[in-house]
Amino acid sequence: MNTVPATDSRLKIGPIVLDVPVVLAPMAGITNTAFRRLCREFGAGLYVSEMITSRALIERTPTSMRLIQHHESESTRSIQLYGVDPKTVSEAVTMLVAEDRADHIDLNFGCPVAKVTRKGGGAALPWKRTLFREIVEGAVAAAGDIPVTVKMRKGIDDDHLTYLEAGRAAEGAGVASIALHARTAADYYSGTADWDAIATLKGAIASVPVLGNGDIWSGPDAIRMMEQTGCDGVVVGRGCLGRPWLFGDLVSAFNAKATGAEYETAQPSVGSVARALRRHAELLAEFLDSEAWACRDIRKHIAWYFKGYSVGSDIRASLALVESFQEMDDLLARLDWDQPYPGEPAEGPRGRAGSPKRPALPDRWLESTELGDAHRAELSLAELSTSGG
Repeated sequence: MNTVPATDSRLKIGPIVLDVPVVLAPMAGITNTAFRRLCREFGAGLYVSEMITSRALIERTPTSMRLIQHHESESTRSIQLYGVDPKTVSEAVTMLVAEDRADHIDLNFGCPVAKVTRKGGGAALPWKRTLFREIVEGAVAAAGDIPVTVKMRKGIDDDHLTYLEAGRAAEGAGVASIALHARTAADYYSGTADWDAIATLKGAIASVPVLGNGDIWSGPDAIRMMEQTGCDGVVVGRGCLGRPWLFGDLVSAFNAKATGAEYETAQPSVGSVARALRRHAELLAEFLDSEAWACRDIRKHIAWYFKGYSVGSDIRASLALVESFQEMDDLLARLDWDQPYPGEPAEGPRGRAGSPKRPALPDRWLESTELGDAHRAELSLAELSTSGG
């Protein structure tokens, strides 16, 4: 579980310099400090928190205050905020900066989850151009020397694309980088990401890095995206679920590209997977201050970790119900730790995908790109007290 040496492919996000141009995408219920620390043990990059709601943060709800925690080993403390009100977002940023809780702040404009978009948030928000610009400008002003970035989608659907207008507005507002998940809200996580859109955005943005997100399942995928689109870095989401070693794989791929060395992908045995899973659970217990809670949280990761491996349905089912570390250790000991990497069955898409769906939006949301009084009142309800996707 050693960190792979960094390459000379560097990415600058404001004053932050990344040895490899790789960012962990915020994922609700996944990218807590335990998972970020685990990924960091395998490779370099920028590791972003799960999405934090601005209003809940300034109200200091226990959940939000726990989610913004960073371990002392996290040298770059990165937090993603969600909000729909410029004043609330600015206040949240002001709080993070004044209390020295973050070194980087990302703004979420890409969440496709219905509970967020039906109230005008997430991927639905950039459709309201002035509102989007006010939120970003306010966050940048409140952040001072702390870099602010944005992560967004192509738009609501193919008939209501927003990424070019929003990208230019974000650049003008002074963000440090722009990340594009090359799907619309209607696409959700289905189909194939539209990397051509990343190339188009890169061609439209001159002064700050553009990062690509979507369908990065391996090191070669990251290299191919950057070569095909010209983007400055990649954002990795579902590809690392149950595969924290993907970050070492990415570093190896960038090393090989920089030096001409032969690329060797990570091919963990069952034993290596079991050790990573156990380490993940240990870090969760430290973060949550509870072994029992850690065991409950790790359950959702079991299928991802052992995707493609022959471990037996009974052990899989038992691991997904584990209640203690001793029980976990006993179950893991029953595996064939020498079983080699299964290849293709363990690779490719993982996590939620689903099918295209009609985005949930506020009534008459698409009639104008400006925010009317009725929608402004409705948006006050979109400041959820829980984290989104």
